[in-house]
Amino acid sequence: MTQQRIRKVVIPAAGYGTRFLPATKATPKEMLPLVDKPLIQYAVEEAVAAGCTDVIIVTGRGKTTMEDHFDRSPELEAALKAKGRVDLLKIATSVSKLARISYVRQPEALGLGHAVLMAKQMVGDEAFAVILPDDIVDAEGGCLAQMVGAFDETQSSILGTEVVEGDAISMYGCLDCTDHPTNPRLVAVKNLVEKPKPQEAPSQNAIIGRYILTPKIFEMIEQLTPGAGGELQLTDAIKALLQFEQVYGFHYVGKRYDAGDKLGFLKATVELALKHDGLGSAFREWLKSQKF
Repeated sequence: MTQQRIRKVVIPAAGYGTRFLPATKATPKEMLPLVDKPLIQYAVEEAVAAGCTDVIIVTGRGKTTMEDHFDRSPELEAALKAKGRVDLLKIATSVSKLARISYVRQPEALGLGHAVLMAKQMVGDEAFAVILPDDIVDAEGGCLAQMVGAFDETQSSILGTEVVEGDAISMYGCLDCTDHPTNPRLVAVKNLVEKPKPQEAPSQNAIIGRYILTPKIFEMIEQLTPGAGGELQLTDAIKALLQFEQVYGFHYVGKRYDAGDKLGFLKATVELALKHDGLGSAFREWLKSQKF
């Protein structure tokens, strides 16, 4: 069998971002700046770092600023060039050169499974990755790159996983799983339980917003019975996939921030700003000077 490679990544970005209203009334949540880059750019850069060449962004109404962000801006480039701002010109042009980016519209926000299904024609018959831009993962080499290494070993679907403590497991999809015999970062998935009660959770292994999936997942999504609000959930499709293929959870090395939550967004802003090459030292000194 030919060794599959992960070349394509799907980034669902069609949601309403209601937790950030009123900021997201006219601005896509994915375009909210985290230090000096919008959330969506972190996802694209992570995909590129993992070796992906094709990025498929699932958008919706009012999301065209994402397309503008990754496009060329001749007027801005001309203005920066005229002013001799070579440094800023390099930053502005580099964004449009990150990857080959395509867009597909999701007419209605009908669940994560439905969003992924929108990319079926662009993905074709090959394994692919999914990055949820709400989940910012600060990881050596990138979280997805670590998962691609596991996929190269297993040639199976991989779910990004982290251990959460205590009652927090009730906020996540949870893995019923067993340890891999040779790779301590992998667990073999037996079942998935969505937001279990803490006392009923089969483990503390939570699913985060990173996936590598075989193309059979599209068939599983298409066979789902829509749930509340007509939504198709990716977790349900992965559960169905377990009947046909092995699925693994992968414990990445890094720190995740839930940037889809206001508090998580603020934490990510502070901690990533402290690591920023141009801002970190000055920001750290300013924080030390404050009387909180």
